[in-house]
Parts: sequence; C-alpha cells; structure tokens
Amino acid sequence: MQEKHLYEYAVIRLVPHVEREEFINVGVVLFCKQQQFLQTIFTNNYQRIQHFCSKIELEETISYFQAFQQICEGTAVNSPISQLPAINRFRWLTANRSTIIQTSKVHPGFCINAGETLQQLFEAYVTN
Repeated sequence: MQEKHLYEYAVIRLVPHVEREEFINVGVVLFCKQQQFLQTIFTNNYQRIQHFCSKIELEETISYFQAFQQICEGTAVNSPISQLPAINRFRWLTANRSTIIQTSKVHPGFCINAGETLQQLFEAYVTN
C-alpha cells in the first residue's frame, strides 16, 4: 500500500467588489511538504469570469493570476516572496487579504499523489 501524505490546499477566488464579499472560484493552490509540491491551477474560462464580473479588466485580472502563479512557482523576477521556501510562499499566498484575488481558508487532507489531488480539487471546486 502506498503511503499517504499530508497536504494543504486553498481555493482561489476572484472578488471583484471586496466590500460585497461576492466571489467566483477561479483556481486551487496545493502544498505537500513530503512530496516537495507547491502548485496552483487557474481556470481559463474567461467567459464565465466576464459574465460574473463584467466591469473588471480581464487582461489585468489575468496578469494577477500569472503573478500568483509565478510566486507559487518561485519564478517571479522582482518578488522577494518568490525567493522564499515553498512553505513560506504557500503561507503568504493564502494569507487573509482584501484584494481582488483571495483564497479560502486552508484545508488539510491526505493524498498519495499531490498532482492528481490538485486536479481533483480543481474539478470539484472550480470547473463543476
């Protein structure tokens, strides 16, 4: 039997009007220390996003997704956060904030394959 590893994840949300607290799920970020895994997946269903929040600048929002992704991967060129260890980047990305891109609370679980689990969570919380 394969060993299960503890992981943590958060659902990434687009919050066009922070004061109204309305959001749409747009991605998932998952961290698994034992598998040295920190990745995120974002939706590419921009039509759904535009339908939900028609007054946002889509290109600007996509750039926010890309910045989130780059920090997650540790590849953001001008970001000192991207130079931190994976756990610190995960904690920074999932910290409470009042911006257009927010995350849910962090939730734990156990998995055999973190990549497969990330995809399953994405399908459950974003695409369905």
